[in-house]
Amino acid sequence: MAPSPREEMEAAVRQQTDRRTGVSDQEVNVTTHLAHIGALGWTIVTPPLGGMLAGRWLDHHLMGKGVLFSAALLLLGFGVGGWSAWNWMNHPHA
Repeated sequence: MAPSPREEMEAAVRQQTDRRTGVSDQEVNVTTHLAHIGALGWTIVTPPLGGMLAGRWLDHHLMGKGVLFSAALLLLGFGVGGWSAWNWMNHPHA
């Protein structure tokens, strides 16, 4: 017998509530947590490193000396990395 619309609605609400509170039917193991931590680390580290590399290249080719582009793109990379990490942490899979 098919579930009634009321039962379907209750199940959907329960599932949504469980997702928001972090309750899951699956058992999460240590390797899953380590994978999430690793992904978060790369999310934070990659943009500043990319900004630094692009800045060094621009400084070398456009200015010859100095750290103007390196500093600006490094700071921009930290901002992008922090924003990405914030979004990743607030996503339901986290």
